[in-house]
Amino acid sequence: EVHLVESGVVLVQAGGSLTLSCTASGFTLDDPAIAWFRQASGKEREGVLCYTSSRLSIYYEDSAKGRFTISIDNAKNTVYLRMNSLKPEDTAVYYCGVQADGRCTAGAHRYNYWGQGTQVTVSS
Repeated sequence: EVHLVESGVVLVQAGGSLTLSCTASGFTLDDPAIAWFRQASGKEREGVLCYTSSRLSIYYEDSAKGRFTISIDNAKNTVYLRMNSLKPEDTAVYYCGVQADGRCTAGAHRYNYWGQGTQVTVSS
């Protein structure tokens, strides 16, 4: 059985940093594309950035460039999202998603598995 388990609720002040984690079980993260999406209240889920199977980072959210990075610890089968210089507009539920064919896409419907989501709140 496949699961993606994310870290819990996070509250941080503007300008701060945090790292989200997403641990996979039931499959390995070696081959698929792995993405982080976010969904703000009342809005659709949108792509933030993605890690291709060749480990190239693709940014879907311009505001994330220079502030957010994605990394993988294969030994722990865990993917991380490091977020720096956080802003109140980064407040959202963050989801990790896995695309089994290894290709990144901004379309959430193309992802095979999802984590349960992590509520990130950035206070001003």
